[in-house]
Amino acid sequence: MANIENRQVIFKNFIDRAPQDTDLELKVSKIELRAPSGSGALLVKNLYLSCDPYMRGRMRDFHESYIPPFVPGQAVEGFGVSKVVHSDDPNFKPGDLISGMTGWEEYSLIKKTEQLRTIQLDDIPLSYHVGLLGMPGFTAYAGFYEVCSPSRGEHVFVSAASGAVGQLVGQLAKLHGCYVVGSAGSNQKVDLLKNKLGFDEAFNYKEEQDLNASLKRYFPQGIDIYFDNVGGEMLDAALVNMRIHGRIAVCGMVSQQSLSNPKGIHSLFNLISRRIRMQGFLQSDYLHLYPRFLEHVIGYYKQGKIVYVEDVSEGLASAPAALAGLFSGKNVGKQIIRVAHE
Repeated sequence: MANIENRQVIFKNFIDRAPQDTDLELKVSKIELRAPSGSGALLVKNLYLSCDPYMRGRMRDFHESYIPPFVPGQAVEGFGVSKVVHSDDPNFKPGDLISGMTGWEEYSLIKKTEQLRTIQLDDIPLSYHVGLLGMPGFTAYAGFYEVCSPSRGEHVFVSAASGAVGQLVGQLAKLHGCYVVGSAGSNQKVDLLKNKLGFDEAFNYKEEQDLNASLKRYFPQGIDIYFDNVGGEMLDAALVNMRIHGRIAVCGMVSQQSLSNPKGIHSLFNLISRRIRMQGFLQSDYLHLYPRFLEHVIGYYKQGKIVYVEDVSEGLASAPAALAGLFSGKNVGKQIIRVAHE
C-alpha cells in the first residue's frame, strides 16, 4: 500500500506547570496503511481520543511514575477508540472497533495489543468507551466500591464532581443509597450536578471563602467518604470534616499546578485522631473486576439509572486546546476529541 499523509499532535518538550496548547503542535507525517508482516501489530484509524488529567504527569521529565513520560518530538499517546485497518494479530481483524492506548494522530501503528479491547456495538455511543465504559468510568467504579467500601446511608463528598470520574462516582453513590455532595468550578457545573446527575447538593468552590466552613455546612455530622480528585486545600478541608473511621480515596491531585513543588497538607493528624483510612489507587490494580464493571454500568445506563456528560471537541486540530482546557476547568463533563466519524 502507498504511504498517505498522517496528521499528528506532537509533544514539544517537558514542562513544570499546567499544560498550554502551545506545548503541543500539529504536524503531518507519512504512514503506510498496513502492519508489518510478523510484527503482531495493528494499523488503526483513530476515531475518538481521551483527554485525561494524568497526562499532565507525562509531560514532565520524571521517570519514576507508574507510566513513562511522553517523548519530545513524538506524537502524544492516550486512550482512544479506533477502527482496525490492517492486522498482523490473529485476535483482531480489519473493521474491528477497539479501545485502548493509541497515538494522537489520524492513523496509528499499535505494537502492544495485549490490553486492547474489542468493542461490541450496541445502542451505547461509541465515544463512551473512552469515558463511561473506559478508564475514567472504571476508575470511578473501582475507587468507590473497592477503596471507599461504602455502606448505605453514608455521607459522600466528591471533588471535581462534574468531571469524567466524579460524575459517575456521585451517581454510583446515590444508587448505593448514600447522601452525596459534589464540588465544581462553575455555577453551570453545580446546576448540572444537582439537576441532571442527581447529587443531593453541590457548590462552586471558587465562590467559597472558607472551604472548611463550606464542608461543615453541607456535612454538619461529618463526611464518611471523600473521593478526592483535586488534593490541595480541598483535601485539607475534608480531613478536618471527616467522621471517625472515614475513608478517603485519593484519585487525583489536579490542584497541584507544579508537580515538582507541591503544596503540603496541614491536617494529617486527623488520620490518627479520627482513624481515617486514606488510600491512593490506580484503576489498573483492579482489572480483574472490569467484566463486572461493564455488566453493572451498562445495565444502569440502559435502565436510565445513570447518565454521562461529554464535552466533545471536533477534529485533531482542537486537541491541544482541549487538553490545556482540562486544567482551567473549561470542559463540562468528560473531555473527548472526535478525530473522525466512522
